[in-house]
Order: sequence, then C-alpha cells, then structure tokens
Amino acid sequence: MTTALLLSGGMDSTCIAFWKRPSLAITINYGQKAAAGEIRASSAICEALDIQHVVVEANISALGSGDMAGRAPSVSAPATEWWPYRNQFLITTAAMKCHAVGVSELMFGSLKSDGFHADGAPPFFAAINHLLALQEGTVVVTTPAIHLDAHELVQVSGTPIEILGWSHSCHVNDIACGFCRGCRKHFETMGIVFGYSY
Repeated sequence: MTTALLLSGGMDSTCIAFWKRPSLAITINYGQKAAAGEIRASSAICEALDIQHVVVEANISALGSGDMAGRAPSVSAPATEWWPYRNQFLITTAAMKCHAVGVSELMFGSLKSDGFHADGAPPFFAAINHLLALQEGTVVVTTPAIHLDAHELVQVSGTPIEILGWSHSCHVNDIACGFCRGCRKHFETMGIVFGYSY
C-alpha cells in the first residue's frame, strides 16, 4: 500500500479516486453537517472501485464555522462554506493515518478554482509538504487536479456517470439540499460535461 486519497465523497475526490486508483481512501468525520452523506458516498465509491476505505472519527465541530458547521461564516471567510484551518486539519489527520499504515503519498482533491481559498492554492500545499518534511515520517501530499477546473477533471479522469452518481457534494446536509455552493457546483459541472439541466 503506497498511495492514499482523502475522499470526501464529493465530485472532485470521486474523480480522483476513479482516475488515480489509490490503495486506500480516507474519509474523515470531523463533525461536518454532511458527514453521513459523505461517508455513505465514499463507501459506495470505494466498493465500486475496489479501493480499501477507512473512516477516521475526529470531531472538531465545536471549532467550525460556516455552512459545513451549521453556523454563521467567520469574518475571515472568503466563502460561506469556509471552516478555519480545515484543510490543514484534514491533511494532518489523514497523514497520521497514512503513517500508521505505511502509506507515503496522500492525494488531496484541490482544483484550480479552489485557489481563492488560501488553503486550496499551490503555495499552501508547498508549505504543508515542507512542514511534513520537517517531521519524522515520509508522507508527501500531492494534488493531481490542482491545475484543472471541475468539468476538466471529470473529462480528464474519464469518470463515468454511474460512479459520479454516488458522489455527495452538499455542504449542509446528508441528503443534497440543491442550493448550497457545493450542490450548485455539482449541477453546473454535470451540465457542462453531460449536458444535463436542472
């Protein structure tokens, strides 16, 4: 086992799972509102793709803000779903699991469009890798889709509709609400790639 993917069950990480076929997928229940939906989607995707799946429980809901935490956005938020230091926490937690099972590469599903979040842009991932390298262990974070938009990732990965159908992109509920930024991005991407309208 050499590669792992931080799998939220959303469209982006689903496409990376299909495209890159990691040895292990890690889903983290950190107390987000959509946790049950993300775990359900991730489990189904991993079963369909024959990828080993593990769920890590690490509830930090008391520290969250924005849509994903069911609270008002922070004054620092660049978007309503922003949760302070979330990506740093998720990477650290997943890296701990990688270290425990001997995985050396952790894939993270950040896209070009995520660059408006400081923790979704290339400088952040360069810094997090530098931080990991200063510590014991050999985990490296890679971002295979960092230069792609969502519709480009679907196309480049070749992910079929029957796999994308399992994905769960909602930020606020375990059943897609249809209105949050995650749901709207999902619908817009499906429209561009497959010509669907909603």
